[in-house]
Amino acid sequence: MCPGLFDLTSVSRSRTPGASGCRCFTPMGVRSKRVYDPASRSDGRRYLVERLWPRGISKETLRLTEWLKDVAPSPELREWFGHDPAKFPAFRTRYLAELQSKCELVERLVMEARTGTVTLLFAARDTEHCSAEILREVIEQKLSVGRGARPP
Repeated sequence: MCPGLFDLTSVSRSRTPGASGCRCFTPMGVRSKRVYDPASRSDGRRYLVERLWPRGISKETLRLTEWLKDVAPSPELREWFGHDPAKFPAFRTRYLAELQSKCELVERLVMEARTGTVTLLFAARDTEHCSAEILREVIEQKLSVGRGARPP
């Protein structure tokens, strides 16, 4: 368990979309990006955070640092959600609960985001209602706490 890790009720949901829906916040930190958008040097370390490999994408095209399928939602949760925006609030709560048991992976991404840019790659068409956005928010929250901000 990650003690006190995921209370995102106090995390601002304001987003600053960049090109192609990429959420870019700081030169060092975390962003999310669709796997179908071209890779760029500013992406830093690129992690696929999907349980399934995206259709029509080769490993060479994706230019991954690593595929972290274990940080993705469980198959049961993913299938239940079915990318239905009406289910997103409940999906968010359930995925945050699942992330509690994946502290090591989350902390690893936080540590890497402290030293450079980390890009979380996802395949969903809906860039607002996807697990990568939730994971990005969790990492952003942890980064802000590490910078001296008070925890929620």
